Amino acid sequence: MKAVKLSGVVVLFAAGALAGAMIAGGGKAAGLATTTDATTTAADTTTAEAPTTTVVETETVERTTTRILPLPTTTTSGDTGGTEAWVWVLLAILAAGLIVLIVLLARRGGGTASVEERRRHLDAAVASWTTQGWAIESETADSAVLRRGAESMLVSVDASGHVSTRPIPSS
Repeated sequence: MKAVKLSGVVVLFAAGALAGAMIAGGGKAAGLATTTDATTTAADTTTAEAPTTTVVETETVERTTTRILPLPTTTTSGDTGGTEAWVWVLLAILAAGLIVLIVLLARRGGGTASVEERRRHLDAAVASWTTQGWAIESETADSAVLRRGAESMLVSVDASGHVSTRPIPSS
């Protein structure tokens, strides 16, 4: 039963992870192109006869342009506009998860145990207490009163087959 529950959780987790990956990676992003233009200009160089003096003037102009370029979509030659394969895989995983969930919920409903099965559960519980020194004081089809010295307890089985034990206060 635990293996079925665990497999159901794993299937649902895988479906969620696959859906998240497809949603996150499925959209086409636009590409960004950045170009930088730089222009350098130099002024005249002058020299005099007596002392030699060189004057160089430089001016740099930089301009950055960013353009958004849409990326082309890629299609295969055999693509006829039908449903993509990942959609079918996702639907199959979700369907399997739904089936597991339905089975778990259907088995969870506490059905009633047969009279013979309840009697076997009660006998097994009473036998374990009698090996610990308890004696059977009285017994019915679905319960037993056990006594050890001054202590008393009631061992009973419900309609689902669950055994419960509770002490009986001494009066």
